[in-house]
Amino acid sequence: MNSYKVSGCIVTHNNMRTIKKTLDTLLQYTKGVDFKLYIVDNLSTDGTPDFIRKNYSGVELILSGENIGFGAGHNKVLQLLDSKYHVIINPDIAVEEDVIAKLAGFMDENSDVGLASPRICFPGGKEQILGKRNPKMKYLAASRLRKGEEPSPLLREYAMLDADMSKPFDIENATGCFMFIRTELFKKLGGFDERYFMYFEDADLTRTVRKTQRAVLFPDATVYHVWGRDSKRDLRLMRVHVKSMFRYFLKWCK
Repeated sequence: MNSYKVSGCIVTHNNMRTIKKTLDTLLQYTKGVDFKLYIVDNLSTDGTPDFIRKNYSGVELILSGENIGFGAGHNKVLQLLDSKYHVIINPDIAVEEDVIAKLAGFMDENSDVGLASPRICFPGGKEQILGKRNPKMKYLAASRLRKGEEPSPLLREYAMLDADMSKPFDIENATGCFMFIRTELFKKLGGFDERYFMYFEDADLTRTVRKTQRAVLFPDATVYHVWGRDSKRDLRLMRVHVKSMFRYFLKWCK
């Protein structure tokens, strides 16, 4: 088996709208490290697997055969990984620099960091307000009830908006749209908890990592995330979100 310094995985499910830009930018800008990219497709019906197979021969495509969810999809590659670092990537991410090499360099210099997150922005460059503290009901309610552009004091607290973004800082919660983790640690933990179909598995993994190592936001690297907030508009996804929320609190808030 070839040894890669960094491996990456994208889980897809009907992502034709965004996957081309994700793959094109990742493959264009990732030059400073040896990089192996896997895609696990969760039974797309929009042609995503055929498009990837036809246009990206250097990417290893794995067909799950069913929609097994976000965490279980990422866990499909666990036994294949032979890398120093592994990156979990959403199919609606784009980059404009060698983010992966930057994060690898940061982790090389900080052996106590198990998980790192880049700065995450909308495609236009505006910072996304994402939870960086452990989820709490008051934070989730503030996020769900948010109106207008200006975040409430609770949202500011949840997203650590007053943190000094000129240097790395510790966080409690890293978003699953782009997570950079030590491969040995990811495998030791067994990957994501597959009891979450989608949502909160990232908060769960971050919290588990932090039992033994630090989780850090590294603001010198930026990724761009479309972030549709689908669970606010789709009733089925809202039910999935609520189910995962209760599972998370039952596990961690005893």
